[in-house]
Amino acid sequence: MKRILPSLVAVLLFAGCGPDLASGSEPDLVSAPAALEGSDRHGGGANPREGSVRLSTGVTLRYVEQGRQDGPVVVFLHGYTDSHHTWDLDLPRFPRDFHIYALDQRGHGDSSRPACCYTQQAFAKDVVAFLDAMRVPRAVLVGHSMGSFVAQQVALDFPHRVKGLVLVGSAPTVAGNEVALGLKEVVDTLTDPVDPAFIHEFQASTFYAPVPESYLNTLVAESSKLPARVWQDALDGLIAEDHSARLGRIRVPTLIIGGDHDGFFSVEEQRALARAIPGSKYLLYAETGHAPHAERPQRFVNDVHQFLKRL
Repeated sequence: MKRILPSLVAVLLFAGCGPDLASGSEPDLVSAPAALEGSDRHGGGANPREGSVRLSTGVTLRYVEQGRQDGPVVVFLHGYTDSHHTWDLDLPRFPRDFHIYALDQRGHGDSSRPACCYTQQAFAKDVVAFLDAMRVPRAVLVGHSMGSFVAQQVALDFPHRVKGLVLVGSAPTVAGNEVALGLKEVVDTLTDPVDPAFIHEFQASTFYAPVPESYLNTLVAESSKLPARVWQDALDGLIAEDHSARLGRIRVPTLIIGGDHDGFFSVEEQRALARAIPGSKYLLYAETGHAPHAERPQRFVNDVHQFLKRL
């Protein structure tokens, strides 16, 4: 994908060019409360529980937890400027026989916002410190976009802590990605408070298929919590790291899910990731953008559930 983006408007032109982005008309887009009710009727469990924990890395992370306390642990890692709310259309649909944690990563959501650092290594160390705090020896990591690169980093630097990977809207690296570099040109100009119109346009640009308006509004509200410095430092951290040459060392079962209309990572970049990780499985969703978990939530949950059952 060789597109130079001098402004966010260019991002929107090719990344947000699908149908109306805020819609509840598609059968896959059941509201979260309705989905939760249905999930509880079919072998559900306790309602999601919110908590926070001070980690050995010095940050305090907010998280949501659901499912059986003795179930296999699955940790969900959101994307750039998002929070655990990025999974709002998915978690209510998941069977409660898994012990799920969805984190607000450092600087994001309601977690603490340290002055330093926002490298992939810092995010990865937080994940391991969270597992330590929860006394979890190994977990499956499910990461979207930025979260997928954090998950890759954990698997490379702490392989004994990872049981499996689900990488959503991902690629081998962000380094040199012209879409990210074009976005950086805009993000570097941000000042506090970050313009809500910019945030809305940025979030909307990640979708190709429709998502519920209430969901989009939630994402905008969550991204609005971030000061400009976190927007800038987190993106710089993504662009700076390139561990693509090490991906062949990942030896855990890996599921890769992408969209054929992803405006950030081309289908070829997604396939390159699948080739780089030995034995990985790649699913390409049609008529889908950068957020398959939000645009096709029921299919996403079904595919991830089938993957988890085989571990």
